[in-house]
Amino acid sequence: MAYSNERSTEQGSSARAGCGMARFGIAGLIAVVALISYCSNVQVNPETGERQHVAMSPTQEISLGMQAVPQMSNRHGGVEQGTEAARRLQRIGERIVARSDASRSPYQYSFQLLKDRQTVNAFALPGGPVFMTRALYDKLPSDGQLAAVLAHEVGHVVGRHSAEQLAKAQLTQGLTGAAAIAAYDPSNPASRNAPAVAAMVGQLLNLRYSRQDEYEADRLGVKYMVQAGYHPDGMLKVQAVLESLGQGGARPPEMLSSHPDPGNRTNQVKDLIQELFPNGVPPDLEP
Repeated sequence: MAYSNERSTEQGSSARAGCGMARFGIAGLIAVVALISYCSNVQVNPETGERQHVAMSPTQEISLGMQAVPQMSNRHGGVEQGTEAARRLQRIGERIVARSDASRSPYQYSFQLLKDRQTVNAFALPGGPVFMTRALYDKLPSDGQLAAVLAHEVGHVVGRHSAEQLAKAQLTQGLTGAAAIAAYDPSNPASRNAPAVAAMVGQLLNLRYSRQDEYEADRLGVKYMVQAGYHPDGMLKVQAVLESLGQGGARPPEMLSSHPDPGNRTNQVKDLIQELFPNGVPPDLEP
């Protein structure tokens, strides 16, 4: 009888070991497929010269952005139409594209003001749609400040940052899924937290990439707004507004949730202006 119990124990151990090896094998296969898919999709951005891991064509980006417009606008109370503020925003945005290197990109730009008076935010969808909430618009009195935000968002579009983030998210999803499968042990309840931990790591990685994208969007934004005739000090004034909104005990604006600290970003923008215009900013620019 003791012999039978020992044999059953050995068989159980062997079965668990076999299941563990199978999990590791499946996890390894998922990770390899995710890495191959990510690394094999490489395109050179004609505006920045950067080699990017992007799985979509510009046409697909435009289509994806257009499909997302209704959902994103509805989240912020819909689009404000027919007002002087809406026309002003569109006019400034169109001027930025028409007079800057952004006009060479294949994207279909639009600039829309959202009715949301609570959420301080601006964002761009793949392929060209750019949005600003009324809450942010009302805090930026000058055309130069509005131009700074819109030029920054155009920089995101030209930089193909949404397409990059989608590719990175797919890679992260594959790798975190593989890690979760490999770490899960039915006999160990503590391992059930592995998927959540893996997902958190993936989010941290994507946040770091997002901040790199913000820096590049600032660089392109400064260039575009100056090409369009706006003084780059508008970008610094926007950072000052965001920094003031982020102080105190109130909830920080949505725009700060994925952006670098405004104080650090102000210094970066100053360095960008000096780098782009070592002999001084061109004269006669609009504030």
